[in-house]
Amino acid sequence: MNAPATTELPVVVIGAGPTGLAAAAHLIDQGIEPLVLEAGPTAGAAVRQWAHVRLFSTWGELVDLAAEKLLAPTGWTRPDPATYPSGGGWAELYLQPLADVLGDRVRTGTTVTGVSRTGRDRIVDADREQQPFVVHVAYADGREERLFARAVIDASGTWATPSPAGGSGLPALGETAAADRITYRVPDLKVPAVRARYAGKRIAVIGSGASAFTALAYLADLAKSEDGAGTKGVWILRRGISGSTFGGGEADQLPARGALGLAAKAAVDEGNADAVTGFRTVAIERTDDGRLILAGEDGRRLDPIDEVIVLTGFRPDLSFLDELRLGLDERLQAPVALAPLIDPNQHSCGTVYPHGHRELSHPEQGVYLVGMKSYGRAPTFLAMTGYEQVRSVAAAIAGDLDSADRVELTLPETGVCGGAGLFDTPDAAEADGGGCCAPAPQLVQLGAPAPVAAAAAEAPAGGCCGS
Repeated sequence: MNAPATTELPVVVIGAGPTGLAAAAHLIDQGIEPLVLEAGPTAGAAVRQWAHVRLFSTWGELVDLAAEKLLAPTGWTRPDPATYPSGGGWAELYLQPLADVLGDRVRTGTTVTGVSRTGRDRIVDADREQQPFVVHVAYADGREERLFARAVIDASGTWATPSPAGGSGLPALGETAAADRITYRVPDLKVPAVRARYAGKRIAVIGSGASAFTALAYLADLAKSEDGAGTKGVWILRRGISGSTFGGGEADQLPARGALGLAAKAAVDEGNADAVTGFRTVAIERTDDGRLILAGEDGRRLDPIDEVIVLTGFRPDLSFLDELRLGLDERLQAPVALAPLIDPNQHSCGTVYPHGHRELSHPEQGVYLVGMKSYGRAPTFLAMTGYEQVRSVAAAIAGDLDSADRVELTLPETGVCGGAGLFDTPDAAEADGGGCCAPAPQLVQLGAPAPVAAAAAEAPAGGCCGS
């Protein structure tokens, strides 16, 4: 079957999450037909998997303008812009209505298994840029199909590929064998079976970001409840305790994000969790009674635990893009021009220089990684970043470079600045504003003034953002 002329083809968008659906809306705004391919059974499938978690962005920051333009004729109205939705609310009140408006342009149950140039593998130069893209898909019923596209926007996110517990980026020895006692998501403790799994147990939480903060706060609430007596968190930190460990607090320009860190701090301060610092897991061993022992690079072995919650970040799945010529940073796996702007080894302020199609482009013209996937392994992605990315990309595909290059976006600061990075170094400790990493790995309990816990209690429970 011969591919049609490139100009007659749609732009394939991979992923029907917040950024993917926004990309479709902006393409329509530019007079370009999108085709959105979603592996899950519904739009926003990844977001629905953390439906119980409250975002730290408000509705005012979670609705794309081009998407709102499509929704307006249906009578849709934006929820109160000052309120914080849960993942479930975001999916039901915004993502699903947007997918409904897009109609047949969104195909669910459609997994992209490969992307290439028609008749050209990644080696072939001849006439390459004149060939349309070919996208191989597998449907839920087992059928396979080739689809053709004038451009490809990959907004598939990173949710399906969480990072492991192992401190070297590889699964710890025994991690796979212990899968029955490990989760890589924030558990929904409102579900009776899930609550029973963790109630009264000793639970390790591995990670240092917003998801770890959320899990610690949830476990602390469980410990205080009638059915959760004896619940104890063990917070595993690969770094020491420094001024940035709990985020920016009241200095964070997203108040709920700052309060989330304070809630984690309160969990430690009140004795509902202990923090184990400087611990990089190399092995997970099972005891005779089925519990788990975490072993560290430095030879330490922690007391037995019942469950492990691994929240060490995510990484992009690049396997189905292997026949394309991508330009990715060797560390972050983000586009090479974007990587220096988001590299946590260099800064952690949350202030990212406005960027668009030029920073997101690759040697393979017409391919863009957007949304959370564009950040590779870097953290702190916000929905409004993705919306501005796809606005610029859609304009570039349409040939409106004036609009595409006019990228204007001001992100709220985290209140944590100065090259904290992902590893302990003396320079990083100084940059955190005078806070020092622990002089040696140790178990610590931190003291804090009472108002901290009160502030945390008033805040939304947590937040994350799929793409």
